[in-house]
Amino acid sequence: MRYFEDLEAGSVYELGSVVVDEAEVIEFATRFDPQPFHIDPVAAAESHFGGIVASGWHTCAMFMRLFVDGFTKDTASMGSPGMDEVRWLAPVRPGDVLTGWFTIESTRASATKPDRGLIEASWEMRNQDGVTVMSMRGIGMYGRRPA
Repeated sequence: MRYFEDLEAGSVYELGSVVVDEAEVIEFATRFDPQPFHIDPVAAAESHFGGIVASGWHTCAMFMRLFVDGFTKDTASMGSPGMDEVRWLAPVRPGDVLTGWFTIESTRASATKPDRGLIEASWEMRNQDGVTVMSMRGIGMYGRRPA
């Protein structure tokens, strides 16, 4: 188990990879983001994307799975008060292989809650060509090591 005291500014973690599946792209978007370029192959082919692309929110969800499996599950995570920035920088297409990265930018003990510390971090997803398709910045809360 890693606690707040174990998390160091400047640390970079590779979180693993996921292959983007077209059926999952369409299923997610049909439920949560039903824009034609996410759910309709004909309309998507005629769009500026030239084919089906994943919703940015689906990209975030795929990243979250990698983050939990590749980092958070072995920590004293207490969730997050939120994200400051989310950017979708390039289309995510079926067949893409996305790899997640997590970088701790800074750490600080909570001034009001002695049981936790806060980290400011950046997250990103890159495709198989090394293109950053998504970036995020935000804060995470982690429990302090028990006495």
